[in-house]
Amino acid sequence: MNFRENVMAVLHYEKPDQFPVVSFGYWAETLQKWEEEGHITHEETVGYCSYGDNSEADRSIMKKLGFDFNWNSCIGFDTGLRPNFGHTILEEKEDGTLLARDEQGLIVLEKPGVVSIPAEIGTSMTGREAWEELYLPKLKWTAERVNTEYIKSLADDTNREIPIGLHCGSLIGYMRNLLGVEQLSYLYADDEELYAEIVDTLAGICYQGVKTALETGAKFDYAHFWEDICFKNGPLVSPFVFEDYVAPHYKRITDLLTKYGIDIVSVDCDGCIDTLVPIWLKNGVNTMFPIEVGTWNASIAPWREKYGKMLRGVGGMNKTLFARDRKAIDEEVERLKGLISLGGYIPCPDHRIAPDAKFELVQYYCDKMHQLSC
Repeated sequence: MNFRENVMAVLHYEKPDQFPVVSFGYWAETLQKWEEEGHITHEETVGYCSYGDNSEADRSIMKKLGFDFNWNSCIGFDTGLRPNFGHTILEEKEDGTLLARDEQGLIVLEKPGVVSIPAEIGTSMTGREAWEELYLPKLKWTAERVNTEYIKSLADDTNREIPIGLHCGSLIGYMRNLLGVEQLSYLYADDEELYAEIVDTLAGICYQGVKTALETGAKFDYAHFWEDICFKNGPLVSPFVFEDYVAPHYKRITDLLTKYGIDIVSVDCDGCIDTLVPIWLKNGVNTMFPIEVGTWNASIAPWREKYGKMLRGVGGMNKTLFARDRKAIDEEVERLKGLISLGGYIPCPDHRIAPDAKFELVQYYCDKMHQLSC
């Protein structure tokens, strides 16, 4: 089996020839540190930061570390604002903090030297009038959103060595990016009809993009959604609202994927996702990623016990241990071995590798994982 076949074998509860060692990329600051330490080249840092997951630079870095494949090796299409708002500085404060409107229309505070997500303090999406004047014209479906010529090149998968996923977009996570967490929460109570219209509009673009990509004849090994709508205590969206307004769009898209023979469908959602898992499963999403361990100790084990083999997983390796020592890695690999034995599960660092990670420990983890017997 090649690597692609090994991955798909595990996710179909079959025996692989070699267990895959999977990654999910890095912070830019992580690569800058590793470059300064002499582990990777400047070209690799720039290449990854410019082109991202599964780029030539990413594959080069993965080879040095010992990873086989980045789960985010997906081909997608444009689901965003066309054009976006651009980045506009609204005010510069005395301490250097910038008040800005970002590309998605959020009003944010950008603090000098801080690399985390800027603090949201407002949004340009203030209601029906703003939606119809500022946003809806930028969210029209056009065939130009899909690079069909490039996607057609994936029709011949005869010599494909790694799995390629079809990125299906975001049905509500992108809505959070447009409105901000606070306005997303208020809008359902303030204007339920507008809330539904925004969900329907964004999901409609995703459906048309998936349909257009599949109709090219391209062959994909799996499909993938992105949401990021949970935090450490649970979802940012009520599960009841999610089931009523978002789930039907998942079902519509996954039904289409099934018609084209795609039976592995994953979703990228950080945080504690437990209350959303059954909704995803019911509507055709069967692979949870990245299973962020966090302070809530997420694991595939209780989900498998509850939902059986219909649920798969990729992720669940506690990436914070890359900042510790070999003993911590040894203990983590032992823990993961027990989960691997459940089948349908591939460990992967539970988010992008952070700047405190030691290059040698990531290599050590990969070496230990490659030593696992199937």
